[in-house]
Amino acid sequence: MAAPGGSLNCEDYSMFQVTRITASPAVRLPRCLFCARANELVTLLITKDLHEFKEAHLSRDKAIKACIAQTSEVVGQLREQRAKDNENMALIKQLRKEQTKLKLMQSELNVEEVVNDRSLKVQFARCSHH
Repeated sequence: MAAPGGSLNCEDYSMFQVTRITASPAVRLPRCLFCARANELVTLLITKDLHEFKEAHLSRDKAIKACIAQTSEVVGQLREQRAKDNENMALIKQLRKEQTKLKLMQSELNVEEVVNDRSLKVQFARCSHH
């Protein structure tokens, strides 16, 4: 997603898959019975983990949406060029590549939303009173 310099790299879709957040801290949450009896330190650790998890999801969501916007712009430009030069096979190939990348990014955004929703459900089911 983000290059070492801090800029966003939307060219390599696989980076989104590699950095996908699949292991939720919510999975490590104790059961509600334990949450009810947990001391203040445990509660603070759970809250900290959940906060970091939410921040990671927000960061990924923002990066994916920025890449979708950037790729959508490229697709729009390529469509305009194709309208002017419908016989250019290299242009058509590049347009298809960018359209595929855009669909994959949109799919990744959907996956991110599902993971986030499921994580929140686990959080509220196990320790809703914290």
